Amino acid sequence: MGSTGAGKTTITNLINRFYSIQDGKIRYDGININKIKLNHLRRSLGIVLQDTHLFTGTVMENIRYGKLDATDEEVIQAAKLANADGFIRRLPEGYNTMLHGDGANLSQGQRQLLAIARAAIADPPVLILDEATSSIDTRTERIVQDGMDKLMKGRTTFVIAHRLSTVRNSDCIMVLEQGRIIERGTHDQLLMEKGKYYQLYTGLQA
Repeated sequence: MGSTGAGKTTITNLINRFYSIQDGKIRYDGININKIKLNHLRRSLGIVLQDTHLFTGTVMENIRYGKLDATDEEVIQAAKLANADGFIRRLPEGYNTMLHGDGANLSQGQRQLLAIARAAIADPPVLILDEATSSIDTRTERIVQDGMDKLMKGRTTFVIAHRLSTVRNSDCIMVLEQGRIIERGTHDQLLMEKGKYYQLYTGLQA
């Protein structure tokens, strides 16, 4: 976590090799990422972003995009895990409802739930959640957060968030400032240090 422009998304873009490292190394499971085939690396990473992109097609097809050979039953199970099954079944044609214009007929929260379902069906060992709940209201956030919590079980997850409620249960929180990690620890440890994280959490100013 950190303020806008601190370098949070840049780190995950480097892990994905969306652009190359100019200096130093990133090791992924102990292996230099430059030594891993790009398609293998990216297949092992699931990403849920702040803005979900959906294509023209059915809800079923949009979820299946995460695993093109998935059965209908696998799609439904992924939607249930993501807390998306309920709203999908209330759509005019359920899973066969056509989506147009990047899912313009859905709310932001519903689009996020489909993105989580898409990541769930891909079943990657590593997840990147980049401000995945920042554009939705508090009530919807609880539903989306619950879906993300279920998706995170048993996986290594990078969570980028401004909302402290999203990161407080992390095993390790890293606070970034101007591209550098200035604090690292659990929620309780960082509160005890009374540094930047403490200021953010308590709303105090330096």
